[in-house]
Amino acid sequence: MIYLRLFWEFFKAGLFAVGGGMATLPFLYDISDKTGWFTRAQLADMIAVSESTPGPIGVNMATYVGFITGGVPGALTATIGLITPSIIIILIVAAFLQAFRDSRYVTGAFYGLRPASTALITAAGLVVVRETFVLTDGVFFWQGLLLAAVLLVFTRWVKATKNWHPIVFIGISALVGVVFRFAGA
Repeated sequence: MIYLRLFWEFFKAGLFAVGGGMATLPFLYDISDKTGWFTRAQLADMIAVSESTPGPIGVNMATYVGFITGGVPGALTATIGLITPSIIIILIVAAFLQAFRDSRYVTGAFYGLRPASTALITAAGLVVVRETFVLTDGVFFWQGLLLAAVLLVFTRWVKATKNWHPIVFIGISALVGVVFRFAGA
């Protein structure tokens, strides 16, 4: 029964999360609240791990949640649930693409989806910011904000580091978190 529930929850996320992996975050918060499979703090950790591993964030998070909930079969079930709507939609669109290529209705629908996906991603981003910079006891996590500010400076305005690969900054951030014991903050 847990596998059917995993499939269904991630199928819904895959069906309605238009705009990429970050658009799945509101659905993951909803899954967290409804099922209790993971906490919001664990979700923040999942985001960090999913962002730092290869592959789409939505798929990585579905796999992670599925694994902690139902082991390897759960990971496969959640991942398949998340990608199934996309596969179905792509097959349908490919079959009818030629007939509707120049349709102003199709063009209008895609332009209408852009603000919706932007809003979903922005809402998820704001929740991630709050979860990152406000600790569970309501105390502001100034060390995290300082690290984010330093990373912003080094990735945008310092010529020597501006073109470094993002994995370098992810590694440095992980090292800083371990050295300064951010988990205990």
